[in-house]
Amino acid sequence: MTGNGAVSHDHPHTPTQGFGRAAQSAIYRAGMSGGRSAVPVHPDELAAAAHAAMSPEATAYVTGSAGSERTAAANRAEFANWQIWPRVLRDVSQRDLSIELFGARRATPFVLAPLGVMEMLDPEADVAVARAAAELGVPYTLSNQASRPMEEVVAATPDAPHWFQLYWSSSDELNASLMRRAEASGCEAIVVTLDTHLFGWRTRDLDLAYSPFSRGKGLAQYASDPVFAQLVRERVTAAGESSDSVPGDLLRSPLPRAAIETFQAVFSTPTLSWADLAKARAWTKLPIILKGIVHPDDAGTAIDAGIDGVWVSNHGGRQIDQSVPTLAALPAIAERVRGRVPIILDSGIRGGADAAIALALGATVVAIARPYAYGLALAGQAGVHEVVRNHIAELEISMALAGHTSVGQLGPGSVRAV
Repeated sequence: MTGNGAVSHDHPHTPTQGFGRAAQSAIYRAGMSGGRSAVPVHPDELAAAAHAAMSPEATAYVTGSAGSERTAAANRAEFANWQIWPRVLRDVSQRDLSIELFGARRATPFVLAPLGVMEMLDPEADVAVARAAAELGVPYTLSNQASRPMEEVVAATPDAPHWFQLYWSSSDELNASLMRRAEASGCEAIVVTLDTHLFGWRTRDLDLAYSPFSRGKGLAQYASDPVFAQLVRERVTAAGESSDSVPGDLLRSPLPRAAIETFQAVFSTPTLSWADLAKARAWTKLPIILKGIVHPDDAGTAIDAGIDGVWVSNHGGRQIDQSVPTLAALPAIAERVRGRVPIILDSGIRGGADAAIALALGATVVAIARPYAYGLALAGQAGVHEVVRNHIAELEISMALAGHTSVGQLGPGSVRAV
């Protein structure tokens, strides 16, 4: 795979071996020399190891979900309602995971979902994630709540594919500025998250009385934005203090409280509507993906509005308790979309077999989220690389064992409902 995510003609593995077999061989070879990764392959062991390594606050933020966390549990449980249905005696020696996406051939059907406040897990934060994603040719969705400015992350991985995720704020000037910065820095798509017009009732965070944003974490995109800086100056001036005391790096200024209060004031807007989204076309020429769609009628409205992609997501169960699992929503959305735009799915993906089921039920792309955060917590960039590699490897092996040689062959006939 090349650095920009396209398929490399200099693939290091023969077609009969493939990416999955190569990953297995690397693990077993290391074991022969007594080596064993600090990043478990089994998803439950991965989560347990990361929980042991993370602070209580980081564990609550990354792992926690809304209410009694029934949506997060349902996301996982829904995969148990489907089974991969193998076909045998097919030649699967030539295997291809690549897909066409927004005019480019991508090496795999994976993308890394946006996760904020990665500084809670590793000091290199988003840069470490971006470098790992670049090594595997997987697009990385930069979070609006990142710990490093988008320009720094893209500069660290200049040839890699990046998307930018926007939380639509109450300031149109700020929304426009963030989108224009993303396009200028080289991002290839804008992902507008729709399900955070209010903060969800996140019980683990509430029990700790801890929000990373109130401590100035996860605000790098804001602190580096000129429009946001002006909003902070206006707040400082309104409070009767000198705006000259607000330097470019807001969070290291003598008045970080003003920056935090400004963020809290503009973070989201409960009045967000379809009419608001139409403004984005004036702010960027990039493809626009709507993230947080779980109803087929909303998917249809998005297509009618000229949106370029639909991201089926319930925020990993972090916003509404007892909400619909994304995999349960996927078939009806895929039927409504009918291949007119790409469909991305997240929430509940824990390995390649999960990805195969999602792809069979209509997803174009599958987004990895919490698992790569666990890898980051355990081993930084290398940990993210291992987690993403393992997802790719298991997908390729599962696909081949089921009798398929390409992602395009996965369809409703590749799975059966339990």
